[in-house]
Amino acid sequence: MNVEKGLLYTKDHEWVKVDGNTAYIGIADFAQSNLGDIVYVELPEEDDEVSAKDSIASVESVKAAAEVFSPVDGTVVEINEDLDDDPGLLNKAPYEHWIAKVELSDKSQLDELMNDAEYTEFLKEA
Repeated sequence: MNVEKGLLYTKDHEWVKVDGNTAYIGIADFAQSNLGDIVYVELPEEDDEVSAKDSIASVESVKAAAEVFSPVDGTVVEINEDLDDDPGLLNKAPYEHWIAKVELSDKSQLDELMNDAEYTEFLKEA
């Protein structure tokens, strides 16, 4: 499994890239690999208020459907509309294709996430 350096991760296999007060949220390589060929992504709406550990999106593959959980509290400021046309982008390059950008309301929540080294160890135990 590929683990991108410099990102933060959840135990549910979401990744977070922080840029100022904005969190880009996507699914990790582990998640897309276990799902198989992704055929549909239900995106959140812009301006949606999200809470940590609540569903922010749904991803459907030929094998299964899975919820994507927000790792942080905040407001959705942008969605990746490219996924409407080509949900398989999450399979091809999961760390290049985010699902939503969230304006953080509590940056301290980032301290609860795993860095890439911790996530790599977490995957070894999974």
